[in-house]
Amino acid sequence: MTFEEFVASRLAALLRYATVVTWNPHLAEDVVQEVLVRAQARWGRISRVEAPERYVQRMVVNEFLSWRRRAAARLLHLGDGIDMPEPDHAERHADRDAMMRLIGSLPPRQRAVIALRFYEDMSVEEIADVLSCRTSTVRTHLSRAMDTLRAALPGSLITTKEAP
Repeated sequence: MTFEEFVASRLAALLRYATVVTWNPHLAEDVVQEVLVRAQARWGRISRVEAPERYVQRMVVNEFLSWRRRAAARLLHLGDGIDMPEPDHAERHADRDAMMRLIGSLPPRQRAVIALRFYEDMSVEEIADVLSCRTSTVRTHLSRAMDTLRAALPGSLITTKEAP
């Protein structure tokens, strides 16, 4: 598969994935753009790996986390000024909106773990591989994120997805 074919078939999915990880559609576009520029230069090597899309997804997560570090160095905070959607007026959407806001307020690594676990349905081991860390670190981030979400929503909608 050529780089152009990969982008044509997977761009929309990469943008959705980056939006879930970054929690900001504008930042997601910037992150995906940066990743695709770097991926194009290395496509000969990337296309030979077992799962090129997983590799590019890993690049997205790494770019987001390094983007955050660079922004912090310039004293910018990703959580400031993010236009979160207003709560839906319909009762059936209130819980979803509350959850989106809570997930958006999590620290970036915890948000990334939540996105990879529940959006991408990855195992703890796969997440550890994507984030280049130990499985115990992933479990810690997942546990802390879930504890934060549970504490914020008593009587909660949150159920734990068992790790394999």
